[in-house]
Amino acid sequence: MHTEKPDQWHIGVIGGSGLADGIDLEDAQEIEVSSPFGEPSGPVTVGTLGGVRFTFLARHGRGHRLSPGAVNFRANIDVLKRCGVTDVLAISAVGSLREEMKPGDFVAVDTFIDRTTRRERSFFGPGLVAHVSMADPVCGRLAGYAATAATAAAARVHDSGCYVAIEGPQFSTRAESRLYRQWGADVIGMTALPEAYLAREAELPYALLAMVTDYDAWREEAAGVEAAEVFAVMKANAVLAVQALRALAQLLPEKREPSPIDRALEFALATAPEARDKRLAAMLDAVAGRVLGN
Repeated sequence: MHTEKPDQWHIGVIGGSGLADGIDLEDAQEIEVSSPFGEPSGPVTVGTLGGVRFTFLARHGRGHRLSPGAVNFRANIDVLKRCGVTDVLAISAVGSLREEMKPGDFVAVDTFIDRTTRRERSFFGPGLVAHVSMADPVCGRLAGYAATAATAAAARVHDSGCYVAIEGPQFSTRAESRLYRQWGADVIGMTALPEAYLAREAELPYALLAMVTDYDAWREEAAGVEAAEVFAVMKANAVLAVQALRALAQLLPEKREPSPIDRALEFALATAPEARDKRLAAMLDAVAGRVLGN
């Protein structure tokens, strides 16, 4: 396991499979990292950018081979933790549920609604129970830096937004899209959850820079969402995303001050030490070793 100095930034980036090459990390190395939670989406690419350490992981695997529901989110977050990542920035394509959030815009998401149904959403379970707070699921500090960086890259950025996560892989119906608008959701996607839950359990501050690719199906006068349309806008947005990451490296303070999220598990464990499942505790050596004494 790679361990950073406490005051050094190490940004884990989870994004599209084509993003790593465009970032052009210095001293880049592709590394296979194993996880007790199964196979991650693929190898990680580690390197530096503007003096800041970055580790990149393609969420859907090389060539976009994994559908949203097939992504092993637990293994992905576990692997980033093992690499010594201090903070996680996710970059994801989304549909817009608001007229003012236009295709090509970026949204610094600050909260979520979960409509996923079939995903492993926790590292903990029978034999080792933990309850982390998700009242504020995004790290405001990292989200602020990400939004400022995207603006510096000449993107049109919305500083907040509610993301509704659906199971997919199909896009939503018009009725569902209208319902999500009534709930107060601003953008819609398929990958932010349980990613954000798991990052919090791993004591990793998490932020999501969402790239709007389309208007979802709520606009009655418009045609429904088509994948080809989404992919075309994604390609253009990826260029801005790379520029935003380069700007982020320049924006980060030289020293990383501690975040309360660094200690999210401090009072979260519910299972008495003598009752804990030793096998699960061993699997959690990276995620929860700090509080388990692993």
